[in-house]
Amino acid sequence: MELSVVIPVRNEAPNIAPLVGEIRAALDGRYDYEILYVDDGSTDGTAASVKALARGLPRLRLLRHARSHGQSAAIRTGLKAARGQFIATLDGDGQNDPADIPQLFEMARTAPRDPPLLVAGLRLKRRDTAAKRVVSRVANGIRARLLGDATVDTGCGLKVMRRDAMLDLPFFDHYHRFLPALVLRSGGRVVSVPVNHRPRHSGRSNYGVFDRLWVGIVDLLGVMWLQRRGSRPELLAEEPAAEEASAPQRLHSPVP
Repeated sequence: MELSVVIPVRNEAPNIAPLVGEIRAALDGRYDYEILYVDDGSTDGTAASVKALARGLPRLRLLRHARSHGQSAAIRTGLKAARGQFIATLDGDGQNDPADIPQLFEMARTAPRDPPLLVAGLRLKRRDTAAKRVVSRVANGIRARLLGDATVDTGCGLKVMRRDAMLDLPFFDHYHRFLPALVLRSGGRVVSVPVNHRPRHSGRSNYGVFDRLWVGIVDLLGVMWLQRRGSRPELLAEEPAAEEASAPQRLHSPVP
């Protein structure tokens, strides 16, 4: 399978069917793909909505956490269960536009395997509240200055990367907001691509503005620690085993 679209959700029942419809419109007939919802302990009808659609869509899958563990844990669960060579992460609130997935996916799959490439969405015109935009702008500025990840918008949920490369990255709670810095730490590359961003039409955000800001400061210090403790050994060509190198050459006599 080429692509797994991993969508972490919590209490997003009204947004399930519209988003699945848009993903199908963007990907059907173009790629061999699956849609993998990870329900992070929802208390509404999110799981029931996915199950109802999955009856007629074998490529639609549902994984469920018994209780909420956060967005990063849900993404990690999806990564482990995914069948695709590439992963596209997508927010489940409908603010990311699935029509942007093909562009990011084409860039990722045509890039060399080494160094690994993360293609990240860049929301030029955010459709969020003024408070969210201000806090995000401040947080992105501080993060970029301290981590040097050269990424304007790390909070965009739309990202595409090879599954094996994503699984190699260090995991911790809220790590999804630091993927560019973690990719650069591992020797990879990051490319930001402008994408569409839309207002939320149903439900409400699971994150408070100031809660997110405080958690971001704590995680920022942790990622700075990871950067300083990381190393990328330069691998030389593999050498023959000692026994093979020291074994005497046999002389073959001509067959009479």
